[in-house]
Amino acid sequence: MPYTQFSLEQIKLNFGIEIREKFGIFANLSEVDYSDFLEKVLERFVPFALEIDTPKSRSEYITAPILFELKSQLKEQISLFSGKDFTVDIEKGLSGFCDFLISYSSDPLNIEAPFIVLVEAKKDNMIGALGQCMAKMLAAQLFNQRRQQDIQIIYGCVTTGTDWKFLQLIDQRIEIDLQDYSITNLGQVLGILHYCVDQVE
Repeated sequence: MPYTQFSLEQIKLNFGIEIREKFGIFANLSEVDYSDFLEKVLERFVPFALEIDTPKSRSEYITAPILFELKSQLKEQISLFSGKDFTVDIEKGLSGFCDFLISYSSDPLNIEAPFIVLVEAKKDNMIGALGQCMAKMLAAQLFNQRRQQDIQIIYGCVTTGTDWKFLQLIDQRIEIDLQDYSITNLGQVLGILHYCVDQVE
């Protein structure tokens, strides 16, 4: 099955993954400043995206600019991929395309060391997208293991653009942060993304 078909129950059954829920895993991290340019872009386009209210509009006008800001801040430290085929193991069902994928590599053309997976929630259904996000996190973990990439934690995020929910995969355990993070506190969202990058170093 492709990533989009996975549910939480299927993740547990198919991969023997332990799933834990915790509140505020990322809540106390330092905020990160962002550019005036990003602030102006979101000020102008968030209302427009919410008026259209499709996953594509939210992705293009909200999520993508935030990730571009992250890329701009971290320069060659990471690469950002969108809509790229990320088929890792067809037999295990780990196949399909990524919404957004962040790699700890300066290569802008090839996915080399994926460690952050972002999934767009359809119809604002954050919970419904968790299975898909987890499947892509497991694919990233397997991808790195096969290439002997020493990345201990894979991070995941399900987002509507305006709301962000974060997860982390450690060995055979996935932890879900029950707290949702909003772009009304954008510095906090960027702070979490920076933290994820820092853990790979």
